[in-house]
Amino acid sequence: MSFWCVKAYREARIRYGQVMTQKANILVVEDDPALSRLMCYNLEKQDYEVRLATDGQAALDQIARRMPDLVLLDWMLPGLSGLEVCRRLREQAKTRTLPIIMLSARGQETDSVKGLDTGADDYLVKPFGMEALFARVKAILRRMPPPNKNLQFENLVLDRVAHKVERNGRLLALGPTEYRLLEFLMTHPGQVFSREELLEHAWERSSYVELRTVDVHIRRLRQTLNEGDEQDLIRTVRARGYALDLPQN
Repeated sequence: MSFWCVKAYREARIRYGQVMTQKANILVVEDDPALSRLMCYNLEKQDYEVRLATDGQAALDQIARRMPDLVLLDWMLPGLSGLEVCRRLREQAKTRTLPIIMLSARGQETDSVKGLDTGADDYLVKPFGMEALFARVKAILRRMPPPNKNLQFENLVLDRVAHKVERNGRLLALGPTEYRLLEFLMTHPGQVFSREELLEHAWERSSYVELRTVDVHIRRLRQTLNEGDEQDLIRTVRARGYALDLPQN
């Protein structure tokens, strides 16, 4: 399939209103199975991208791997409490401004004050209705600052302003196409994209490019990223495409 086929497909999707804007990513941290399923289901229906962690340490691990746009954080969690998770996030420069809504059955004023003083941006008392949750989520997301100028995945950093890429402090020499490919993959870590999708996002609109050209540029990108025996962060998914991800054991 040539670029023009991809372009025609994209234009058809636009014409029929099927092109989606990038979804806000919400991490739900809740150990109650019924409530977590209810929240995840309803948030996804509101067109959010939703991930779930069922304890405090799992939440910290997920945030370290991929930064969400918002955290819905239960107070009473096994192991690390929601308060401790919130406290640790606020102690780190990278997550100091990460939006957090604390969820708790503790409904006393002193409890909400404690949650907010620990660093939560909002406090929602259980049980709550989904409409109340949606309203809080929308209000928090509206106040979000502009996106960070840098993208980071593990020891890989892309500076959008300086237009440079470093891995483990080492400056990488990337061509313009490899840079655009990497930037797109770094804004969607863990997600698998087909050649058509990568072609659509990383090539100039006037270009005539065959799909296999994507493989060539992915190979060049891999070679540059993996110099010095670095682990391969680009995962090939047979018959589907490519993703930026940690190697699977």
